[in-house]
Amino acid sequence: MSERSPLHNVRFAYIPKVPEILNLPTAEIQALPGDIVEPATDMESLKKIFPHSYSKPSVRFIHGEPSEAKALKLGVLLSGGPAPGGHNVIAGLFDCLGKISPESRLVGFKGGPSGLVDDKSMPITAELVDSYRNTGGFDMVGSGRTKIETPEQFAKALATAKRHGLDALVVVGGDDSNTNAALLAEYFASCTEPICVVGVPKTIDGDLKNEWIEASFGFDTATKTYSELIGNICRDAPSGRKYWHFIRLMGRSASHIALECALQTRPNVAFISEEVEEKKMSLAQIVEIIAASVSARASKGENFGVILIPEGLIEFIPEMKILITAINELLTKEAEAFKSLPGVSGQIAFISERLPGTSALLFASLPAEIQAQLCWDRDPHGNVQVSRIETEKLLVSMVRERLATLAADGSYKGKFDFQTHFMGYEGRCAFPTNFDADYCYSLGFAACLLARAGCSGYIALIRNLASPASEWIPGGIPLVSMMNIECRHGADKPVIRKALVELDGKPFAAFASQRETWALSSDYRLPGSIQYFGPAAVTDAPSMILQLERS
Repeated sequence: MSERSPLHNVRFAYIPKVPEILNLPTAEIQALPGDIVEPATDMESLKKIFPHSYSKPSVRFIHGEPSEAKALKLGVLLSGGPAPGGHNVIAGLFDCLGKISPESRLVGFKGGPSGLVDDKSMPITAELVDSYRNTGGFDMVGSGRTKIETPEQFAKALATAKRHGLDALVVVGGDDSNTNAALLAEYFASCTEPICVVGVPKTIDGDLKNEWIEASFGFDTATKTYSELIGNICRDAPSGRKYWHFIRLMGRSASHIALECALQTRPNVAFISEEVEEKKMSLAQIVEIIAASVSARASKGENFGVILIPEGLIEFIPEMKILITAINELLTKEAEAFKSLPGVSGQIAFISERLPGTSALLFASLPAEIQAQLCWDRDPHGNVQVSRIETEKLLVSMVRERLATLAADGSYKGKFDFQTHFMGYEGRCAFPTNFDADYCYSLGFAACLLARAGCSGYIALIRNLASPASEWIPGGIPLVSMMNIECRHGADKPVIRKALVELDGKPFAAFASQRETWALSSDYRLPGSIQYFGPAAVTDAPSMILQLERS
């Protein structure tokens, strides 16, 4: 970037805070094995798939006797969508390697996993790292969504690693990317190649977590970015006093983002997809919840409000899930006939005529633009691209119809006007918060130490994250311990289980205990912009979910 903002320049100078153990000379940091960590389910199946990676212990780092310094050569790739802090993972790797030995080297694979398969590499130098420290984005080496799954791809990945003389490969990514890392580690071991593969937990969605991994990196920054914007809207709503704001937030498989933003801002209505599915709520029930809040607030003269909607909500509504599944199956079976249709109206008619009764009625009841979005191109797995379905507009349309009915019978006398928003890409490459800058740097450092210790098939972790960074506990657990078996493309596959919002957990309980009050109140919480300078309670505080979970 030819011209940087003042903040951009100042952030280069920020020195991430790290766990106390990581301030020691690297020669004095030892990896201490703990108890064997087993997967929660599908043990026998996973043992057969991962004979070299199964039944490994957790690892933490301790102060030990100095060891001999040995130069290492590591490769790193970024996989999947960007998340704030990725560059600091690379900085942590680079700095740790330099402390181990000035002869150590770091190689970046451009464009994600495809860069490893096709050997598109670049040296990671001190000058390069210094120009990206504490900044957002994944553009230092780029990212990609290629999956390494064919025998040819695995063989080419190994050949690339050997060609570069790598001691280890670090894969920075989400659940699918770290599943790929586990498979790579197993493949390398089956070929008797001593090349370590270590994962790092990344995703703004917050669904890569468990009892060991307390948070995925990027979640803190993304949710604080969204919460600032939502807070601005919460201030605008009672100022203008004329709009209901329907805000859709990223998070297809889990509603952690929506839950965190609700806790941060106190909207009038917020939906948690996992609760909708648990209670088997219909689309009509969801509309009724919104209409009830609109009507109750109108009776107080407040014809405005804020509603948060998870991106994946539509797939968690049982009747909509059945409809989407039916459409996916129909378009898979009759793909050629569907592709030959000349326009959207023909596609909608084609689907309408072939859906089973209940789904056909539901499809017919949807607004035309939503019907069209359900007809759009599928993703590589043959599924509807939920992120492109404008659920907020669907709900606006249905709420408006419901309010018209209530107005006709005299039970609603307000005025309903609206604005719709989708907050997604605004948060993926933001300048990382101090928390994410610190966390990611420590993760990179921990990943390097795991690689030095030969801990292949592990994922780096930092525990005790609700405490000051000096009290954090770095370590690692085997990737296989996070897996289960799921049916993908008609076949059973090992995958890292996504962590959904726990309806019996403290964060959801805190939200549920207040939402009825929020529905009628205009006492919004305004978090403001991310702060990098000032008291630690402002600059370094972790997410509210993390604080509640660890309280």
